[in-house]
Amino acid sequence: MAQLLVNVTPFRPTITESKSKPGVFEVEGVMQRASAENQNGRVYKKEILEREAKKYVDEFVNRGNAFGELDHPESPVVSLKNASHIVKELYWKGDDLMGKVELLNTPAGNIVKEIIKAGHTIGISSRGTGSVQQTNEGTLEVQPDFELVCWDFVSNPSTHGAFM
Repeated sequence: MAQLLVNVTPFRPTITESKSKPGVFEVEGVMQRASAENQNGRVYKKEILEREAKKYVDEFVNRGNAFGELDHPESPVVSLKNASHIVKELYWKGDDLMGKVELLNTPAGNIVKEIIKAGHTIGISSRGTGSVQQTNEGTLEVQPDFELVCWDFVSNPSTHGAFM
């Protein structure tokens, strides 16, 4: 049975003003790490993350509606009234799924922006649905039924090194 799966990564970026859009701020960093155990004890195989990242780019990023929220709701639906950012780009560096994220001028987006501008760390966390299976090593392996919903900004990430 599919359940809501959350994977949090520390995200410590440098905030930069967009060259093409004055007044718009972007951050870039590790969104998720493949084949590595996160703080939730879960491991995402690279082929599953590659599939879902490609699907996310095709269905959301390329259409300009890859929204995320501040904090994780208990729903697999992204609420626009709580949107803080929009994912603009995803790309791979080895096993690290990297991303460029635009911070929105919304109440939630401004909270994220001020936390980062003050030099503090914030986490980024994937939200999706799927199932896990325990391995002989005791980790939880995310199964091929995983479907990525979005990435949210959070206070405590589970993926090591996913701070913006």
